[in-house]
Amino acid sequence: MVQIAVIDYDMGNLHSACKGLEQAGATPQVTDSAREIAAADAVVLPGVGAFDPAMQQLRSRHLEQPIHAAIASGKPFLGICLGLQLLFEGSEEGTEPGLGVISGTVRHFQSEPEITIPHMGWNTLDLTQPAHYLWHGLGAHPYAYFVHSYYGAPTDAAINAATVTHGTQTVTAAIARDNLAAMQFHPEKSSTVGLKILANFVAQVRTAVLV
Repeated sequence: MVQIAVIDYDMGNLHSACKGLEQAGATPQVTDSAREIAAADAVVLPGVGAFDPAMQQLRSRHLEQPIHAAIASGKPFLGICLGLQLLFEGSEEGTEPGLGVISGTVRHFQSEPEITIPHMGWNTLDLTQPAHYLWHGLGAHPYAYFVHSYYGAPTDAAINAATVTHGTQTVTAAIARDNLAAMQFHPEKSSTVGLKILANFVAQVRTAVLV
């Protein structure tokens, strides 16, 4: 089985993320060890909570460099929910610098009369990179489960792998570039669609290991 490092920084939905990866046939290892992250076949950065405390936790555990090194190595890397937002340069939610892997800022939804914030519940994905491996075996407009008040706004919109519309606002739902992918929604809460996405990630890891 492929070994996937699930980064532990006390802000992650670790149990549910690991369960989904196990169902997809991987062996997840919850860790904050730079050595174990470097040795893994792939890396997952999950997360729930606020931007600043998350970045403070990553820095206190000296995880910035291992994360950058993992992405630079070319191994598959997956961010989930807050794990997507931390990849950006910063967030309107706080003042801490982000990881800076993705150029752009995490922004707050604008208030509208007919929408609630946070954006919570099931919504349709618009696949802007429909051929990406994450979406293999899914329909054109799969449903996913969201819980968020902030969203990543990349400088280069071409990095968007999927968008979602809440009220009149169409925002980033997933990003993908080279070996890096991340999603704002919760695959572990997205029923068969979410499990299929995690299975697609594990299949990509297996392919990368064989190359």
